Amino acid sequence: MAGSSKKAIFGAIAANTGIAISKFIAAGVTGSSSMLSEGIHSLVDTGNGVLLLVGIKRSQKPADAKHPFGYGKEIYFWSFIVAMLIFALGGGIALYEGIKHIIHPKELGDLTWNYAVLVLAIIFEGTALKVALQEFNKTKGDKGFIQAIRDSKDSSTIAVVIEDTAALLGLAIALICLMLGQYTGNPHFDGIGSCLIGLLLISVSLFFASECKGLLVGEGLGSEDLAKIETILQINPNVEKYRRPLSLFFGPNEVLVNLDVDFKDGLTTPEMEETVDTIEKNIKTAIPTVNRIYIEAENLKIKTTAKPTDSPSAQQNSDEEIE
Repeated sequence: MAGSSKKAIFGAIAANTGIAISKFIAAGVTGSSSMLSEGIHSLVDTGNGVLLLVGIKRSQKPADAKHPFGYGKEIYFWSFIVAMLIFALGGGIALYEGIKHIIHPKELGDLTWNYAVLVLAIIFEGTALKVALQEFNKTKGDKGFIQAIRDSKDSSTIAVVIEDTAALLGLAIALICLMLGQYTGNPHFDGIGSCLIGLLLISVSLFFASECKGLLVGEGLGSEDLAKIETILQINPNVEKYRRPLSLFFGPNEVLVNLDVDFKDGLTTPEMEETVDTIEKNIKTAIPTVNRIYIEAENLKIKTTAKPTDSPSAQQNSDEEIE
């Protein structure tokens, strides 16, 4: 999924860089608060894309003595930073600019630049969002859009999808408010548009931060995947009972699963090894993101056969139970 994330992120960075430059030029020519807010929004999105690339690169570092499970959660940390930047720099500044222009409205100049830039930005942002959605839909399945976002553990791709969606909504708000301001002659619509964009970004950042927080604190597999593991244990003839599987995401494609299982008594060592191998293989086949499985055997009694000897006592103890 890292490759998919990078493709979506590079597309977003390219689009946002060009759009940010165009918006700032238009804001300078016309004095539009909404356009300035949109320029800041695109600039922040560009920086966020760079931070997500940093997160992906750092998350791919190999495990070491201090981090035996690797650095997969780095991507969640940097995604959380992105969420905060959307809030502080994107939403906060846009809201400030909007309030300032509502209190002290300014007559706008020629809006031709604004309309041209907004239309072009909508085209570019739409293209970037299309690329991000194509990558997102590869793992979305039959889930609804919001549910798929909440269930996804690939925070970098989700960040791009959320940012690009918010960007398109922000552009639509800026375009509508500029049109209303021009039609009514009321300059307050420009400041209102900036405030609405700010509130949109703050709402998006809080939602995304909440999702990243859950992954940083520690989320496990969903109920559907846990049900798959339980089914694998239930159908194995050598498993008598088990406790609820425990799992933890260490990255989008790195999942640890701990199993507490009571195996059937009297299994030989080869049978025990084969049973464990079968369970691990079936789980990894059913849930490809699982790459570490630890099985704790409770009340295990393994049957071993000693080599035959001429000693009657040795023959009598040829079958022994090991706790």
